[in-house]
Amino acid sequence: MARQGERTTATDWWRTYFDAQYLLEYEPLFTPERDRREVSRLIDLLGLPTGARILDVPCGQGRHAHLFAEAGYAVDGVDYSRPLLGIAKQRGTGPRLRYTRRDMRALPSAWSGRFDAVVNLFSSFGFFLDPTDDGRSLAEFARVLAPNGVLIWHGGSRDGVMAGFLSRDWWKTENGTIVAHERSFDPLSGVLSVHATWSGPGGDGARDYRIRLYTATRLAELCRDAGLVVEAAYDGFTPRPLRRRSSEMLLVARKTPLVPRRLPGVRTVR
Repeated sequence: MARQGERTTATDWWRTYFDAQYLLEYEPLFTPERDRREVSRLIDLLGLPTGARILDVPCGQGRHAHLFAEAGYAVDGVDYSRPLLGIAKQRGTGPRLRYTRRDMRALPSAWSGRFDAVVNLFSSFGFFLDPTDDGRSLAEFARVLAPNGVLIWHGGSRDGVMAGFLSRDWWKTENGTIVAHERSFDPLSGVLSVHATWSGPGGDGARDYRIRLYTATRLAELCRDAGLVVEAAYDGFTPRPLRRRSSEMLLVARKTPLVPRRLPGVRTVR
């Protein structure tokens, strides 16, 4: 955790960001009611039979993976964060629910063609400094999907985020901690940078993170290059079609039999 007044500028911010402070920072969004609404919507979209294999990557603290397993699916959750995986495992594991620590750019080679669905949720994309690593992640998602398998991607829509851009805001957590965000956006790289500060019973601190935002068009192109065809685009978890001012988007893409076009510098994992 950063000390008061200290800024973290490492480009690999994601290696250490997802910890107890992250859970406190986003606490207002992590409610059981919201989790169940989202998983219910995802189950409707996927239309998979009980026992189907689902990969949740990154899975964070397991808030979606746990509910997929509860609904009767065979679920693997993958995340890089040891703290979040520890919390996910505390909720329970078993034959239908397993957790693995892994970088999503390099999933296990034995998983090729294993899953009926892959879900990438809650803006868990665009973390890496090199934009080709986003293509690498999508290529891995496609590789582990079975033929005709489905990817559901959920995150910020660059068009909508910029249409209603909020340079700063703040909120209070349940224990009284005040969290504030200051944001800036680079239109050339598409990178949204956030400086987060907090003050509360647990102390004061500050740190930075960055995420690359995509338009639906560009993300559909990256999916195509990985062998995935986007079939639908929604306004977040709602059934409404994606609109220009939608701040969130949910894309449904299907694995095709076509051979994906190799990206520069990306080695196919077999």
